[in-house]
Amino acid sequence: MASLNDIRATFLDYFRRQGHEVVPSSPLVPRNDPTLMFVNSGMVQFKNLFTGVERRDYVRATTAQKCVRAGGKHNDLDNVGYTARHHTFFEMMGNFSFGDYFKTDAIPFAWELITKDFGIPKDRLYTTVYHTDDEAFEIWKKVGVPESRIIRIDTDDNFWRMGPTGPCGPCTEIFYDHGDHIWGGPPGSPEEDGDRFIEIWNIVFMQNEQFEDGSMVDLEMQSIDTGMGLERIGALLQGSNDNYDTDTMRGLIEASAHATSVDPDGDQNVHHRVIADHLRSTSFLIADGVMPSNEGRGYVLRRIMRRAMRHAHLLGAKDPVMHKLVPALVSNMGQAYAELGQAQALIEETLLLEETRFKQTLERGLRLLDEELAGLPEDSDLPGAAAFKLYDTYGFPLDLTQDALREKGRGVDTDGFDAAMEEQKAKARAAWSGSGETADASVWFDIAEDKGVTEFLGYDTEVAEGQIVALVSDGAQVDSANGAVQIVLNQTPFYAESGGQVGDSGTLKTETGQATITDTKKVAGVFIHIAEVTEGEISAGQGAELVVDHERRSAIRANHSATHLLHEALRGELGEHVAQRGSLNAQDRLRFDFSHSKALSVEELGRVETEVNAYIRQNSPVETRIMTPDDAREIGAQALFGEKYGDEVRVVSMGRAATGKGLDKETYSIELCGGTHVRQTGDIGLCVVLGDSASSAGVRRIEALTGEAARAHLRAQDQRLAEAALALKAQGAEVPERVKALLEERKALQNEVAQLRRELASGGAGGGAEAKDVNGTKFLAQVLQGVSGKDLPGIIDDHKARLGSGVVLLIADTGGKAAVAAGVTGDLTDKISAADIVRAVTPQLGGKGGGGRSDMAQGGGASAENAEAAIAAAEALLGG
Repeated sequence: MASLNDIRATFLDYFRRQGHEVVPSSPLVPRNDPTLMFVNSGMVQFKNLFTGVERRDYVRATTAQKCVRAGGKHNDLDNVGYTARHHTFFEMMGNFSFGDYFKTDAIPFAWELITKDFGIPKDRLYTTVYHTDDEAFEIWKKVGVPESRIIRIDTDDNFWRMGPTGPCGPCTEIFYDHGDHIWGGPPGSPEEDGDRFIEIWNIVFMQNEQFEDGSMVDLEMQSIDTGMGLERIGALLQGSNDNYDTDTMRGLIEASAHATSVDPDGDQNVHHRVIADHLRSTSFLIADGVMPSNEGRGYVLRRIMRRAMRHAHLLGAKDPVMHKLVPALVSNMGQAYAELGQAQALIEETLLLEETRFKQTLERGLRLLDEELAGLPEDSDLPGAAAFKLYDTYGFPLDLTQDALREKGRGVDTDGFDAAMEEQKAKARAAWSGSGETADASVWFDIAEDKGVTEFLGYDTEVAEGQIVALVSDGAQVDSANGAVQIVLNQTPFYAESGGQVGDSGTLKTETGQATITDTKKVAGVFIHIAEVTEGEISAGQGAELVVDHERRSAIRANHSATHLLHEALRGELGEHVAQRGSLNAQDRLRFDFSHSKALSVEELGRVETEVNAYIRQNSPVETRIMTPDDAREIGAQALFGEKYGDEVRVVSMGRAATGKGLDKETYSIELCGGTHVRQTGDIGLCVVLGDSASSAGVRRIEALTGEAARAHLRAQDQRLAEAALALKAQGAEVPERVKALLEERKALQNEVAQLRRELASGGAGGGAEAKDVNGTKFLAQVLQGVSGKDLPGIIDDHKARLGSGVVLLIADTGGKAAVAAGVTGDLTDKISAADIVRAVTPQLGGKGGGGRSDMAQGGGASAENAEAAIAAAEALLGG
């Protein structure tokens, strides 16, 4: 019996022989279609090829594409486990032609593969064509299908459209007849919804373009898009009409049975089926970067996880189960999808943490649900208010409540639930309006309520597509814009400023215009892209290509990751009291504020810088986990000062240390952080600490550079050193000693000059001034040139020693300003104060006041031009 792995390989090998490029599956999160939550068909990754927007070096392709349908328009979640063919995760195999071959090749390819390579009996096969597609009808006849088994369908079931306008075309399908022992009729009959006739292949002939008025024209590039579900064809080839009987699903069902000790085929088998299906979707989503959260794709993932976990609970599992089944999945599908093996540890850890936490919610919620039902008539639905209470107060989601009630034959009053939800939103809005926020910010609250919050894709990509859900100009929503505008998208790779990290910049492009995004901010969960439309105009509702400035983002995340290492190095060097008190992670530098009471020494800064660079060179992976704040703190994670955390946080770990923290006790740095980071610490390149300064009382600030900025800084330092060495006529290594010697020589010369000036001013070397008698007191006044204010006290002491008893006044012209000093010998200080003399003199020089002791005081003025008037003022004071 061929396994699903064999069937997949046979399909891809067949089309490889027919000249098709075997293209790997794209990730489950679409990067080229913002209207899709998850990739739900094989053609999604080729959408731009079909529309002609993109060209590649092949015109034929074949894939086995991972798909998820569990949210939005394509949502099979409620049926999974209860039917034979509904899944949240499935594989869609397909072959594609981009303007190369068309119907005359596509139909024979399908027929040959199915009847020869897969060996399916021709007499069990039926085909359908769109009722006006005579060409396809004739080709089916030519390959050998009797007219009686070619069914014309006149509904849109056999006409595909990409949307209301754009590429479209008729379809043809292949059905397999499982036999009359199963109820159902052929397609187009009243019994077509039965399980006897099962569609196994669909071929879309993309041949037309439809316009808004309903008219169509032939496309210049006519293309082929096909799809064959691996699970469906696998069940058929393995002798069943139930997808859960295939070898892959059976293996996972048996793994679930083993983990729970419950018969895989008993009356509880539906629980095993749900677990098997949901294990695949959750594991692949986690491997593709989706993590459980309370919004967007993360919320859909959480719904799937929790639905599986509830079914494990119904099987009697007392401990977490899902993570134990991951090895079975990796063993079966890991060869075809290497990302499963690469992410196995992360998948297991995420499932374990989520299930451990959810078991508490589940047990409490089911108990409260039973209490609510106890007071109701047996056949009545659960009131919406009760369902909302379970959701809002106890964290029990509506879909989980509905799933639990389904088994009891009951439902939920969803209208009542919606009404309770709207009432809560109204209260939240009223509380927000009264919180002191500015009135013009209410537009973002309106957008969040109407359109939902923005989903951030930037942890995994810098390039994506998004849909413009709103444009804001001058505080109001507008339909289009061609200048300055604020743009809101349903999803974005642009990081919004928060947690010390600046917002991203980059470009946005639509079919009608292009905009430069200069910054990104966030209000009420809405990402605001601050932009200038530079070409054409953009409109709300348009799809947009989004490209983050890669070089700027790379520099920002290097600085952010270096900040984490710096924080830990400071704690190691200074003590456990060190805690973050703010930060800035920009493209050109990082700034880190931390609690510490005194300046760091040069040696301490050196040791911190050395340790940070040691962990950069270690080049260890930077890992991210989603945890509760309590669990994060339990393993030693550091929190951002002043930040408010919800019930889940991102925990960023980096560096390996012999005695570290974390679950393995070997992690160097662990912090709660929502920012973007490098993938390996080596990506930081280099860290240079510029210095340490005071930020506020008890808070120090370090600034540093990383990567290219750090290299440029060091290069500039080398250049300055080289220039200094050249000027000093010394080698670079000799510069410090030469500078030290020059400074000592300069100091000696300065002292010598100062001594000479004092000698000259005080009468040495034949200079000086004579004292005169003023009211019985010797008074010596002198106006000096080329003497600084700091030289005056020494000169005054020399004059006082020569006078023996008296008063000295010195006015120095210091080059545009005046310096004043007065001195009084000790025998006169009880009668005359030097400070009074200075206060009398400085107003004449354009100054004000002065200060000092009674024996020595100093002041200053704007100019020494009125020195004679100043001396006269002093004489007047002494003459009294």
